[in-house]
Amino acid sequence: MKQFLLKFFTWWSGQTFGTQLWTWRFGEKVGQDEQGNTYYRTKGRKVDPTLGFERRWVVYNGYAEATKVPPSWHGWLHHTVDVAPTEEDYAAREWEKPHVPNMTGTPSAYRPSGSTLASGRRPAATGDYQAWTPGN
Repeated sequence: MKQFLLKFFTWWSGQTFGTQLWTWRFGEKVGQDEQGNTYYRTKGRKVDPTLGFERRWVVYNGYAEATKVPPSWHGWLHHTVDVAPTEEDYAAREWEKPHVPNMTGTPSAYRPSGSTLASGRRPAATGDYQAWTPGN
C-alpha cells in the first residue's frame, strides 16, 4: 500500500502512476543511459498534433534530477539531434570529460578553500581588510 501511495503522490522519486500509465499506453522504449535512466518516445514516432513533433521523455532512475541526463541524451530529448544515442555509434570526444550530475547539497559538492564547509575552519585574515563599524 505504501508503494502505491508513493507512486501516486510523489513525482521526485521515480515515475508517478500517471506517467507509468502514459508510458505503458503511448510510449516505446528508446534506450537507457549509464546511470539507469530510461528514455521513451511516442509509439511509432507519431507526431503530436498539439506540439508538431514527437514526444520524448525520461524516467529517472531514483531521484528526479535533470542534471542526471548526459549530454548525448540531452540533445535527443530536446530535439537538437534526431537520432538517439542507441540508434547510432555515439562516442564521446577524447577532450570530453565524463558526465557528472549537479552535486550541490551532497557531500561531494564543490567547496573552495575559503569555505567554512571545506575544512571546518576559515583561513586566518591577511590584514588587508578593515571591518566596518557603525558611525565611521
